Amino acid sequence: MSDVIQLLPDSVANQIAAGEVIQRPASVIKELVENAIDAGATTINVLVVDAGRTSIQVIDDGKGMSETDARLSFERHATSKIRKADDLFALHTMGFRGEALASIAAVAQVELRTRMADNEVGTLLTVSASHVVGQEPVSCPVGSNFKVENLFFNVPARRKFLKTNATELNNIMTAFERIVLVYPQVHFTLHSNGSELLNLRAGSLRQRIADVFGKRYSQDLLPLDVQTTMCHITGFVGKPETARKKGAHDYFFVNGRYMKHAYFHKAVLSAYERIAPVGMQVPYFIYFDVNPADIDVNIHPTKTEIKFENEQAIWQILSAAVKDAIGKFCEVPSIDFDTQGRPDIPVFDPSRHVTPPSPKYNPTYNPFREHSERQASVPDDWQQLYKGLQPQAEEQPLFETETSPLLIEDKSPAHYQYKATYIMTAVKSGLMIIDQYRADVRILYERYREQLRSRSGKSQRVLFPEVVQFAPSDAVILEKLLPELEAIGFDLTNLGQQSYAVNGIPAGIEGLDIVMLLQGIVNDAVGQTAEASEEISHSLALSMARTAAIPHGQVLSNDEMESIINQLFACSNVNYTPDGKAILCILPQRDIEQLLG
Repeated sequence: MSDVIQLLPDSVANQIAAGEVIQRPASVIKELVENAIDAGATTINVLVVDAGRTSIQVIDDGKGMSETDARLSFERHATSKIRKADDLFALHTMGFRGEALASIAAVAQVELRTRMADNEVGTLLTVSASHVVGQEPVSCPVGSNFKVENLFFNVPARRKFLKTNATELNNIMTAFERIVLVYPQVHFTLHSNGSELLNLRAGSLRQRIADVFGKRYSQDLLPLDVQTTMCHITGFVGKPETARKKGAHDYFFVNGRYMKHAYFHKAVLSAYERIAPVGMQVPYFIYFDVNPADIDVNIHPTKTEIKFENEQAIWQILSAAVKDAIGKFCEVPSIDFDTQGRPDIPVFDPSRHVTPPSPKYNPTYNPFREHSERQASVPDDWQQLYKGLQPQAEEQPLFETETSPLLIEDKSPAHYQYKATYIMTAVKSGLMIIDQYRADVRILYERYREQLRSRSGKSQRVLFPEVVQFAPSDAVILEKLLPELEAIGFDLTNLGQQSYAVNGIPAGIEGLDIVMLLQGIVNDAVGQTAEASEEISHSLALSMARTAAIPHGQVLSNDEMESIINQLFACSNVNYTPDGKAILCILPQRDIEQLLG
């Protein structure tokens, strides 16, 4: 019987390892930019073509590599970051495994130009599918220039399952933001298909946040700075009024590395109890500086999951730090200089004797007496006051009689609103209960879908245009939605730097917060996986309907309830909202009789 266990070839082993490290174009940018930072670069330029499918180029001015190091860097487990196992618990660099370049070279065609300051000429190295194609001297500046082309060209299954260009570019922007927020002292640029998306000059952390997410965003942040023997926590947290349902920017960084930590996220949210609505998210940018020996980053190849030795104690410190930042903000008094015309309230003087007021009343007054003073004050000839006001014989009475159908209808409304949330109405089989918000979502959804299909949305011009600032990753999604937004009635003008002026809004949504509405639409569209106009129309119409629908708690008149019911039963689906939630239910007559029997 022949042996069945064999060693895999290096090319196959590298492709398997690449599946863990390189998941999409954003993973390539993350690894290359982190290597540039570890090399001491002060300027890093990233250029992508077709969201990284065709080409990814990362140029830095770091210390570069020698000819031998350039050749060795593409081998698996070749690294300059660590030397022994103990170094894993004293990491001060972003990378340490030595798998990134080998994984990239296994699934793409890579061209590297690099030179050290001590060398007069650099090295040009070409690698394709883990095989070195060529190596020669070349003239190039100090630093490294990686050009990755045709990603996943030898793994067609992986390339086929990449998302749309807009989605992949959004993932690139997200990965890029997680790095630039840690190193404000480094100058970053990002270009897509020849156009500049980001140009982030070196500066302070608050300035970097403003450059990435907008100047208005930085005005709503509260500073955070707590120094303990266990950790040093710095950064910014949002004011309570910045809370939103989704799309809030929440970032944790530990020793300059982005991380996800649900336990610490709860610590931040616990500080906003009773001052922010339940279920809302608050933005924060929190940086932990801890002893590398107290954390373990070697859990997952993406290095976003990190274990803390003193997790519970840090939770308490973090919660107290956020509460302290919020408390300092809330304790600052607001000075109001507009005091003209206000009453002068005297300062309380405890030494001054104050005489209590003595009420005056008539002890003989009794309202139940048969002949009270009030009745005696009525003149005897009071009928003369209404002289000449009697209706003529041919005039109709001012009020309907008791048998009038109109009066009976007013006394017995057709619908009843329960707790300003549900509409209750009688049907043949029993009692029907309708959720007013969900019913209006279904009505508005079908109305907006029809406007998108027919391109018949009417726009209402605004007197003073509002300016909406988007994050770069959100601006990419908005560009894809612009044709649909215009079809439904929005009139947006691109002002540059991810800013848009809202010149017109769809008719019928006056009074809504347009900034929050547009941001909510973009956040809902982030998870889309296709460019089909049908999916875009569905997401856009649903976001608009959710925002503009009649909320729970709004009191409705009988006519308004009648209108909602009539419009609901004219819809294609009266039972469920577009996202599958029940709109109505019927309590059968026999169940009512059993309950009362």
